[in-house]
Amino acid sequence: MYVLAKSVLALMIGFMASVVLGLVIIPLLKKMNAGQRTSKFVKAHAKKSGTPTMGGLIFTISTIFTIFVLYFMDKIKISSNLLIILFVFFGYGLIGFVDDFFKIKYKSNEKGLSRMQKFIAQIVIALLFFYIYIKSGSNPTIEVYALNLKIDLGFMYGFFILFMLVGTSNAVNLTDGLDGLAAGLSAIAFLVYGMIAWNSGWLAGYDDVAIFCFILVGGLLGFLVYNSHPAKVFMGDVGSLALGGTLATLAILTHRELSLVIIGGVFVIETLSVIIQIASVKLRGKKVFPMTPIHHSFEKWGWQETDIVRLFYVVGFILGASAIAYGVWY
Repeated sequence: MYVLAKSVLALMIGFMASVVLGLVIIPLLKKMNAGQRTSKFVKAHAKKSGTPTMGGLIFTISTIFTIFVLYFMDKIKISSNLLIILFVFFGYGLIGFVDDFFKIKYKSNEKGLSRMQKFIAQIVIALLFFYIYIKSGSNPTIEVYALNLKIDLGFMYGFFILFMLVGTSNAVNLTDGLDGLAAGLSAIAFLVYGMIAWNSGWLAGYDDVAIFCFILVGGLLGFLVYNSHPAKVFMGDVGSLALGGTLATLAILTHRELSLVIIGGVFVIETLSVIIQIASVKLRGKKVFPMTPIHHSFEKWGWQETDIVRLFYVVGFILGASAIAYGVWY
């Protein structure tokens, strides 16, 4: 009951902090004319043009603020693992913030950070992640529990970390195309990793890592108050990159790297649809889907935005529940 009470309390604190912060940040973004320029290829979204972006600041700031308030109240400890999570969460959020800032400043989605600039920043974060991870006594191994395998990658583990961070952050970023979609799916994924963390007693600071997850889940639910259809604010790269990088970090720290393919299954499907589309156009000169990421194909097929989001939520929930059943119960 104590674990359940702490989890629910953390979630509620994150939710309230996010809702209150949203009342401050959204009017501020409007004053800054931080409007999103929607894609010209999705005509159904034309009416959304001008909606404030960078809304990811709501749950990133509220989560970091809540963690430090609890730390100074001696309710949580900053272990090496929680430090890594906070570092990636803040670092990827900062990359996204700079990217969003330039897009807003120059009023163009093409004027943000270049791919190379983003990649260099992500390499720096991955290297520091690897350094703290090894210094804390963790082993650079990938564990496949289903096959009872442990693969020691040595220094190559640093490249594995980079691959996980870049791949997952881009996957969440691609999914952030419909009102509430990326935020809701992320809330489900972090809820699952919070439960997995509570069950990982061997992980240094496992309870504090779990509390972080539940605070962030609450923050995302608070953000959905403003981001669900019709959205009053968009997440922006500041939110999607922070969420993706942190999901990958949790998968690595809990040694559930491969489970991320299941827990973040919808993100994987969205990314694969883009990869398949590009490969098909280049090799065959034909499209496989009407439009990618695949949520846009559903729009082309005549689905309502809210129906698409609900369907993807259900799929995300089923995949997350399956991962819990295997990773925690069994």
